[in-house]
Amino acid sequence: MRTMTKNLLLLGLIFCAGIRAEEETPAVDLELGEEINETCAGCHGEYGQGSIDGEYPRLAGLTDAYIARQLRNFKQRQRINIPMLPYTNERELPEEDLVSIAAYLASIQLPTKLPPINEAEFDALKRLQASKKVVNIAIYPGDVEVGRKFYRKECASCHGSDGYGDDNKEAPQLAGQYSRYLLKQVESIRTGDRFHEDPDDAEIFREYTDAEITAMLAWLATLDDG
Repeated sequence: MRTMTKNLLLLGLIFCAGIRAEEETPAVDLELGEEINETCAGCHGEYGQGSIDGEYPRLAGLTDAYIARQLRNFKQRQRINIPMLPYTNERELPEEDLVSIAAYLASIQLPTKLPPINEAEFDALKRLQASKKVVNIAIYPGDVEVGRKFYRKECASCHGSDGYGDDNKEAPQLAGQYSRYLLKQVESIRTGDRFHEDPDDAEIFREYTDAEITAMLAWLATLDDG
């Protein structure tokens, strides 16, 4: 009888834990995510493409886990960005909305090149609309080969040899991100305004020379042609 009672209690605990987990992880709603994106589009673009001047990052195609993690950091004020403050609180961005917008942005796959022009069917408006979806990272001045070697030594173990990140290590994709935005993030880590993997990494980033960072950005800028 005692064994049966223990087993029933164990099953009850497992069942309750399962219910609690479902409650804590809302279902993803891509239609809701698309609706929420209308607010995000004012800065990050209709397709999550960001801005070429690097003021706003590209979000399209980043993993939903990474996007959700950063949004939670904004909500918990572990990461501070003034323009994000009005949108990242529990009233404006409950967990259901958060996971849905993260999944929606992650689902957007942007091309790196426009298709060849078909003169017989050319439509200027459609061409303009298509151009908004293209991720085109401008060439960044710096020694690409030095940057490749620096990246392979200092960054590849987490962010991947191809710059596409590793969610298991909470390392975001760097390939296809705007160079000026990446530079701003490096500076934020150096000053301690943004944490890297560990708060102590700020000291490591300060040890990197400006020439090394510039070279790394120059190399990363070549990785959006895949």
